[in-house]
Amino acid sequence: MAENSSFMLNLSILYRNTQKYYDHVLAQYDMGSGQLIFLLYINEHKGVTMQDVTNATRVDKGTTTKSVTRLIDQGYVQAKQDENDKRVKRLYTTDKVSKIVNDIYEYRNQCRAILAEGNDFASFESLMAQVAENSSEKLNPQENPIDFSNLRIGGIQKMTLLDYPGKVASTIFTAGCNFKCPFCHNRDLVFLPEDYEYYDPEEIMQYLEKRKGLLDGVCISGGEPMLQDTLELIKRIKKMGYLVKLDTNGSMPEKLQEYVESGCIDYVAMDIKNCKEKYAETVGMDAESFSLENIEKSVAFLKKGTVDYEFRTTVVKELHTKEDLLALAEWIKPAKKYYLQQFLDSGHLIQEGYSAYSAEEMNELRDAVRQVIPAAECRGLKEN
Repeated sequence: MAENSSFMLNLSILYRNTQKYYDHVLAQYDMGSGQLIFLLYINEHKGVTMQDVTNATRVDKGTTTKSVTRLIDQGYVQAKQDENDKRVKRLYTTDKVSKIVNDIYEYRNQCRAILAEGNDFASFESLMAQVAENSSEKLNPQENPIDFSNLRIGGIQKMTLLDYPGKVASTIFTAGCNFKCPFCHNRDLVFLPEDYEYYDPEEIMQYLEKRKGLLDGVCISGGEPMLQDTLELIKRIKKMGYLVKLDTNGSMPEKLQEYVESGCIDYVAMDIKNCKEKYAETVGMDAESFSLENIEKSVAFLKKGTVDYEFRTTVVKELHTKEDLLALAEWIKPAKKYYLQQFLDSGHLIQEGYSAYSAEEMNELRDAVRQVIPAAECRGLKEN
């Protein structure tokens, strides 16, 4: 071996020559070396998800998506919706692959045989596997535990029987909101005072770790949770085995779809503030500049049934009439679940001067709404 040889140089030569080899032999299939690892993994693990492929190949999500999408476009791979979970798409190779896969395996075996000439290749492969493992565990900081120190969490309710329907849960309240609903019961989560004391995310994770088996789920609420990058937090909670419920105001439909399609969200509760004509007023925004487009996109997405969901409206006497609620119901029908929630004055509202309908009046409003959405229910009723 030459004295000036180096690990990096040899690694580069090995990579470039094998890449050229596969680019050459796969050209007849309109395929490149970069797609081979994904094609073979899907062929050998039928029904895997895109995330499974990313985890197995240890390639970034963007590269995986790009390569697999090209295989789909070429007719080598197909994505099918999971029969039991509409959020999940599973990957399968097509008949087009079955006609060429034996040839591809033969090219792979030829490559290995050529590289093995004059070498103890079995020992080399064993050493290479260990070197690759070391590179994954120790070279790449993105593989290290995620730092949640910049995540602003405004509160936690350690146990609730109300926030997650039918489940014993804990609720995490993230700080910050892009709406200023005047009847909001926690103004500090919206306006974030300079002296606001946030909760330590790691301490919350430690609490949830200890409560595994005692709690069924975790609600991620706000504020508006998707204003911050909360998906990684949710993934970590999901890995603990919890069901996850997301509360949202529906203003970020693209992120909502991303969160749902991650497979980490089991239930979504979307606040529908009012009928279209009074929406801006109800969320504390300027009527001339406020657009309902994102709200309508979120409504349409949830109504597809990709994830279990509910719509809910906090009913305020000064903001909601029976006619308003009927118009709202016409907008969101046929909603799977719709709840009318009784307004509660916490004493810490964004704006004073709002009041609640009585329990009897709430039931009357519910009965009216049931003409449009038969499944409508009241929630949180108390006598004034």
